[in-house]
Amino acid sequence: RNVCIRWSFKLSYYNEYKSYLSTMTSAVVENVEFIQVSVTSTVSSVAAEKRFAGHLTVRELKGKLELITGASMTTMTVEVFDENKSSRGKLTNDDALLSHVIFPNARLHVTDVQTVNFNDVEGVQKFEISQEEYEKREDSVQAFKKRNKLGRFNPAVQEKLAAVAEENKEKAMTIEVGDRCETRVPGSSERRGEVMYNGETDFKDGIWIGVRYDEPVGKHDGVVKGKRYFKCEDKYGGFVQPRHCFTGDFPPIDDFSDDEI
Repeated sequence: RNVCIRWSFKLSYYNEYKSYLSTMTSAVVENVEFIQVSVTSTVSSVAAEKRFAGHLTVRELKGKLELITGASMTTMTVEVFDENKSSRGKLTNDDALLSHVIFPNARLHVTDVQTVNFNDVEGVQKFEISQEEYEKREDSVQAFKKRNKLGRFNPAVQEKLAAVAEENKEKAMTIEVGDRCETRVPGSSERRGEVMYNGETDFKDGIWIGVRYDEPVGKHDGVVKGKRYFKCEDKYGGFVQPRHCFTGDFPPIDDFSDDEI
């Protein structure tokens, strides 16, 4: 009986102590001050929204920023910006508490000249090859397709492409610059405009019809890959294959016409 009493007392004491620890832990967590900030860097173009405890030191912050940005904590520089994008200084004292040196909604910009920025490809040397040299290679994707008669090198596909090219050639002969037209490209809505160009282009093989649309439903202002084929306002120009261009009496569509209510 005495043994049972002693165990009962120990169990009661343990439960009270456990409850005390739980209460103290909750109080500590509730009293922790977290600071909401955004993190940017020269290493990555992606910004991150983060919350850091105010009792952390700048040194501890840099350790966390190393995991977030990829910059080295030993060589990084952290600059603080406010909501107006104005610099509020750099974090130079590694022993300072965050609650003393940063503020809510600040932006921490991490700079590290010794870390490679994989998003910046301007300085990367690129391998370039001319179309003529590419045609001669035997280890290219194009050479593989030729050997296996795949894609446009498939005789059936070549026959179909030849038929389309002939259709476009014949249709182009019936289209003149200045004609009113309506384009009917599969998968797109019908669009009206004026024919501005009829002929071959540098951006793609075959004959193409340049159209100045009545509305800004195009892709450019008549310039494609640096070459001007015709003039129009930006987003009013486009090119279609002759077989998708129909000329005739196609006046501009009046959205407020009395012909339809």
